[in-house]
Amino acid sequence: MSTIPSINQDLAGVGLSRRLGGEGNPSDLGQEDFLRLMMAQFKNQDPTKPVDNAEFVAQLASFGTVSGIRELNDSFGRLSSSFNSNQALQASSLLGRNVLVAQQTGFLAEAGSLEGAVDVPAGATAVNVQVVDRFGQVVRNVALGQRPAGLAPFAWDGRTDLGGVAQPGQYTVRAQAVVGNRPQAAPTLVEAAVESVTLGGAAKGVTINLRGLGTVPMSDVRQIS
Repeated sequence: MSTIPSINQDLAGVGLSRRLGGEGNPSDLGQEDFLRLMMAQFKNQDPTKPVDNAEFVAQLASFGTVSGIRELNDSFGRLSSSFNSNQALQASSLLGRNVLVAQQTGFLAEAGSLEGAVDVPAGATAVNVQVVDRFGQVVRNVALGQRPAGLAPFAWDGRTDLGGVAQPGQYTVRAQAVVGNRPQAAPTLVEAAVESVTLGGAAKGVTINLRGLGTVPMSDVRQIS
């Protein structure tokens, strides 16, 4: 009697030409085909060499494995679809609203302001924010003073340290916190308006398009206002 490792050698004898494969593959060996193959093996076994109990158990275990993997794949597929649908619904509710996203690049609109927050570490005695233009020049320093641990909001009105008005566009926001008399970099978040939502499928998930900043993963959203 043929064993599972040589199962493909027995397919032709029972009218099957398919192979074990992944879900959705037209060449898959399904449960019914597996049972047909086992029955054909029983019918065509050598009477002088009946089925070995251990081999029979191994075949049943293999059948259970094939069935279990298929059901597991189906369950994961349904779970993934449900997760993506829920995420899409959540993202669609953000349209037209402002969100805080974890990144350093912010957008200054004409006659507008650039707002965001600093993720202040515990024990910080001072927090400072620097706004840097595309040439790497610091155009504005914003002192937030001593803040408790957590998100500390900041706002830049677009005016430079020299008293001028900055051009609209993207700016880099850097933050520094003083902890134990030592300065250290602190994570920044910027605020932007959500203009659209993109469904990228299971691989990419849901992304949101922010005004002046482009596309970011929905997972980058930290706060909604």
